[in-house]
Amino acid sequence: MELALKIILVIASLGLIAAVLLQPGKSAGLSGAISGGAEHLFGKKKARGLELFLSRLTMGLAVVFFVLSLVVAYFVRGA
Repeated sequence: MELALKIILVIASLGLIAAVLLQPGKSAGLSGAISGGAEHLFGKKKARGLELFLSRLTMGLAVVFFVLSLVVAYFVRGA
C-alpha cells in the first residue's frame, strides 16, 4: 500500500512539473514581471483553449500532489 502511494506520488509530481513547464510565459522582461501580475489579477487576459486546460491540469495535479504527500507522510510516520 505504502509503495503504491509513493509510486503514484512520484508520477503526480512528474506530471505537475511537466504541466508547469508546458505553460506559456505571460510576459517577458522586467516590465512584464511588474505589470504581468496585475493583468492576471484583474483579468485583462482570459485563458482559452490549451492555456485553460493546462491551468486546470496544474491545479488538479497540485491538489493530488498535496493530498498524496499528506497521506504518504501519515503512513510513513505510523509505520
